Amino acid sequence: MKAGVRGAIGVALSGLLLWWALKDVPVASVSAHLQQSNLWLLVLSAFLATAAFPLRAMRWRPILAPLHAPLPFGTLWRPTAIGLMINNVVPARAGEVARAYALTREVPQIPFTAAFASVAVDRVIDAIVLLTLMFLAMLDPRFASDSTIGGTPVHRLAMGGLAVALFGAAVLVALVFLPNVVLRVFEILVGSISKPLERKTRGWLVAFISGLAVLRHPTRFLVVLGWAVLFWLVNALAFWVGFVAVGIDVPYSAALFLQAVIAIGIAVPQMPGFFGMFEAVGKAGLAVYGVPDEKAVAWAIGFHFVSFLPITIIGAIYFARMGLHLGDVRAAASADNGSAPPPAPQLNVEQQEG
Repeated sequence: MKAGVRGAIGVALSGLLLWWALKDVPVASVSAHLQQSNLWLLVLSAFLATAAFPLRAMRWRPILAPLHAPLPFGTLWRPTAIGLMINNVVPARAGEVARAYALTREVPQIPFTAAFASVAVDRVIDAIVLLTLMFLAMLDPRFASDSTIGGTPVHRLAMGGLAVALFGAAVLVALVFLPNVVLRVFEILVGSISKPLERKTRGWLVAFISGLAVLRHPTRFLVVLGWAVLFWLVNALAFWVGFVAVGIDVPYSAALFLQAVIAIGIAVPQMPGFFGMFEAVGKAGLAVYGVPDEKAVAWAIGFHFVSFLPITIIGAIYFARMGLHLGDVRAAASADNGSAPPPAPQLNVEQQEG
């Protein structure tokens, strides 16, 4: 599916979800809750949300270690901020491509394919940590396990998420320790459908497997995992401070649960900045804890706005200073969707370690 089509679908979906989030909620009541909220706590929540993002850059360093000597923080922070900004202003999650592209501008020795694969590995680790924290949050006695989200019982969603996590973990283990077997199976399955498709996509799979080298180095993997856990704990703290700011009385575990639900929700195509989906999922997620819709929507709108602005401005400043253009990102995205690097050599686990 082309980026333009994905973007149009995303805008339509976001608009529909924003309407759903607000349709049964008195706008005057939402406005009143926002006016009565603690402004300084909202500012603090925005500060915490923004302060968490540099932790992503710190986590990226050990992931890239097999490809390059340890990179300075600034070299990693600027592409990270640019990627987050692009996700906020361009549809189809182009920020992941922009982050990889900006890194190649900072460090030309790292090919775009390898940079993009490192971002993909980063997101996989995010998913593992997010789901783990969500399941831990559901053990809190204040979690209403018999409630529903979108008409589906939460416990059923949790079991489905656990099944997906276990399947993903199994695939990840296979990619890390049996790369040649995975590549052979990939070649047989995809090659039986289309040889050109197999040739185009094999290089990306090899690059992704190479990026997983960090998982074969226990110390390095623990460092990556530690940074990821710290990031999501700080991000959840930003959520929770925002709850307090608008008068929502829920435990910190509610923030751990909600950030995972929102992260799952915003994975589908939508408008830039995730407007609509963020509010709709925030409303549904907080309903699990008995939070009234108007308070939940007030938090979602207020927190979303104050956390959206800082990183967007920071990323835009770096984007301009580096002399980048959206056309550069679109070109990189087109290359990602329509082409692949030359076929890579056969992988051996021993060659990828360290």
